Amino acid sequence: MASQTAENALKGKEISDYTRRASDMGRWGATWTVFKSNFGKIVITNLLTLLFFLPLAVTVYLRGLFLTKYSGLYPFGANLGPAAIPSLPGALGLAEELAMTTDLIFYSIAILCGLIAAVGISGACYSLKKMVNTGGEYTVKGYFRGVKKTYLRTALPVFLFMVVFFCTVLVSDWKEHEIAIGNPSGWPIAATVLMIILCVLVGIVCMWLIAVGVSYKAGPLLTIKNSLFFLIRSVVQTVFMLGFVFIPVWLLLIGGIVQIIGICFLILCGFSFSFISWMSFTQWIFDLFVAPPVEEVKPASKKKMTPAQLAAEREEEQKDLAREMLAAGRIEVLATPMPPIQGENVPVLGARFCREDIAKVESGRRRIESSVAEYRQKHMGDKRYAEYNKLFAEREKALGDDGKKGKKKKKISADNLLR
Repeated sequence: MASQTAENALKGKEISDYTRRASDMGRWGATWTVFKSNFGKIVITNLLTLLFFLPLAVTVYLRGLFLTKYSGLYPFGANLGPAAIPSLPGALGLAEELAMTTDLIFYSIAILCGLIAAVGISGACYSLKKMVNTGGEYTVKGYFRGVKKTYLRTALPVFLFMVVFFCTVLVSDWKEHEIAIGNPSGWPIAATVLMIILCVLVGIVCMWLIAVGVSYKAGPLLTIKNSLFFLIRSVVQTVFMLGFVFIPVWLLLIGGIVQIIGICFLILCGFSFSFISWMSFTQWIFDLFVAPPVEEVKPASKKKMTPAQLAAEREEEQKDLAREMLAAGRIEVLATPMPPIQGENVPVLGARFCREDIAKVESGRRRIESSVAEYRQKHMGDKRYAEYNKLFAEREKALGDDGKKGKKKKKISADNLLR
């Protein structure tokens, strides 16, 4: 029932300026083929997306630079010297207060930068989804067309996540400050753990909101409802897939030479890798519940045919269809004389029988077959049967004439078969 509701709500509401093409490969096979055979387009998409993420990256970098600079100017260790001489005024918790103030300023700016990054997210998700669904079609103009169509549906989930992340950072800073000044730390730690859990859950939901928002034209409530529906139906797959999608982030967190590799990967194709993986996964989930309009891909043999050959093949297909309809349309009961039922007794075998009984049944069956054959031969020339069979005989002959000389070739199709 729930899957039918999702199908009815989203069917026919796909956001696209293209028609999906069927592929003989699986979804991940098609995604990998598009990724490796259109790597130049992947890099261009990644650089465009990186451009819109630069304000957010600069904001985070300046925050770290600010904290590093002022940590050397303030007496954060005044009460920790070997003589344990307290400073006037006391500096306990000063570093944590500075970190909280810094995070309050810079992460507030990061929320606005997230709205700029949403431009890159909407364009990348739309264009990469189109590349997979069409086998590699991509233009920079199409990238910004995706921004125009899906920005608001992307910006709202990004804004929601950035606000929750901002609150999580502030609660964590508050916890550090309470511990530094010696206050009880139980509630601050519990609040921090709950906020981290909430931030992760909201992040997962927002990823689904982005996927549904980029794929379907639906209102806010319908988008939220179906995002939760798809998430609940694929919880395990979603968790595993998000771990795979954020491989570029995990490389950055490891440090050392791996971090350098992660930075190079992120600049080259990291954003494209993440978004094409996520959109391919979500499209697979969508296809389980919502049937999309798909255009059949022509076999390789047909791609090499000339227009005349294609026209001849289409006509032959129409003839085959016409023959099938002709065979299905000719009803044997109407085309063949059948004797009327006269209530004639037919011998049957009982629960116990002998050879004599079998012979009687066989004799009765032969007598009936002979009677039917005699009646058929006698009445086959009747007008009703003759006209009916003549009708189909003429059409069978028309199907057999393949443009012989001196005869006007008549186009045969399923539409004009019975005209």
